[in-house]
Formats: sequence, C-alpha cells, structure tokens
Amino acid sequence: MSKVALLQITSSDDPVANLTMVRDMMAVAKAQGAEWVLTPEVTNCLSGSRTHQNEVLKPQADCPVLAGLRDAANEMGLWVLAGSLAVKSDPPETRFANRSFLINDKGQIAAHYDKMHMFDVQVSETETYRESSGYAPGDRAVVADTPFGKVGMSICYDLRFAYLYRALAKAGADILTVPSAFSTATGPSHWEPLLRARAIETGCFVIAPAQTGTHSSGRGPTRKTYGHSMVVSPWGDVLLDAGTDTGVFVVDLDVSDVQKARSKIPALTHDRTFSGPDE
Repeated sequence: MSKVALLQITSSDDPVANLTMVRDMMAVAKAQGAEWVLTPEVTNCLSGSRTHQNEVLKPQADCPVLAGLRDAANEMGLWVLAGSLAVKSDPPETRFANRSFLINDKGQIAAHYDKMHMFDVQVSETETYRESSGYAPGDRAVVADTPFGKVGMSICYDLRFAYLYRALAKAGADILTVPSAFSTATGPSHWEPLLRARAIETGCFVIAPAQTGTHSSGRGPTRKTYGHSMVVSPWGDVLLDAGTDTGVFVVDLDVSDVQKARSKIPALTHDRTFSGPDE
C-alpha cells in the first residue's frame, strides 16, 4: 500500500509564485503521509500570452521551477510527478515543450515525457485552442520504474487516444498518469468517462491531477479549467473526485489490485490482428 497526493491548483502565469505554492502544498502532503506527490499540467505557468511565455519560460537546464521541485523532493524525501512544465526547446525548434517530469526522492529526474497529442480544437464559438502553434509534440512513449509500480506517462489531451494507454499497459505500466488542464467546455461530459475507460481498458490505476478555476492575469485571454482531479482503480471505480476547490488530496493505492483486475478480464492478452475496413 502506498499513499499518493494529488495537488489541485490554479496556476498563474508567474512561475516563481507557482513554485512557492506547490512547495507549500508538498509539505502538507508530506505531513499527511504521502510518499508521491503529483501536480497538474503546466504547473509552472498557465498563460494565454506567447509573448509573456517567451519572457518567463526557460530551457529545462535553467528552469527554476524544475530546480525547485527537485530540491523539494530531495529535502522532503518525496517522489514527485511534475505533471508538466512548459520549457523552451533546444534549437532549431522554436516552440515550447510541454514536458512531464518524474522526480525521485533524491531529487533526480527518473523519467520525462513530452506531450504527443496537441490540443488543436474549437470546442465552442468562443473557445479555440491551437496548442501546436506554441508547443512541439513529442514522439516517444515512456514507462518508468517507481517504488509504487511501473508508471506510464501522458498529459491531458493524450487521454483521447486509447492506443497510447494500451501500449503503455502492454509495456508493463501499472499506473497511468494524466496530469491535465482540462477545459470547462469538455470536462463535464468527457473527463470522467475517458479516465474510467482508460482504467477499464488497461486494468491500470489512473491518476489525474488537474488545474482548476479561472486563470487570468490581463495578459492574453482568460482560461478556465475544470478541476475534478481523479484517481480511478483498475476496475474502473472512482477512488477520488476532488471537485473544484484547490487543495491536497491523498489516496491509498494497492498495486496488487492491478493483477486482480487483469486476472478477471485479461483483455490485454486478447488482441487480434485483422484486415480492413478499407481493404
């Protein structure tokens, strides 16, 4: 049995302020017995202004939020999933990377993953996103070893692409992480059903720390995120729904539940090759 803590936050566009907030919440999680702390997508900076992002974001090697989280993980003896941090990419790529970092309890980067699927959508007449205009997509799936089980990493919009999660599970993942800044336009209808589907399809725990509330700074458009950080069991049961308030939410995980679910419905072993439908 292990204790994991999901931090549900409302990130601003000020990385230094966001780091201070997250460090304080990590200390609360530690006091509640957590061994692993997970933060949402774009923990370091949620901004609708590319100009402002260019001013405050740094390459990975110089990112103060990453450095601060690594120091905090080491000081507190916690594993940390920095759900994602926006960082500047290496030249010649001019777009940012939306990168998830798994940090061990010594402050070392155990794994990282770049978001593969870009949120290029028009969810309403007034709400349009073109993530690929500012972020370069990744091209590598990642499964990492932790004391809590093997972790398959993903970010937000990846959630809609079931083949990624099946590949992660087949590569040994027991736990799937889905740090997110989910839109309020899609969240009420899609968030919980998609998370539960990914858990049921793979027999994995799904852990999804989320941004919540209104993100407004006067620079760029106001952004609203859905909240409802969730933990779903390998059987598809919702173990946590954090609602819309910010806070620290601690859940017990028993990784043996993964094998119990898969022994009942071994769907990962039932793949079939097939032809069509366009042949």
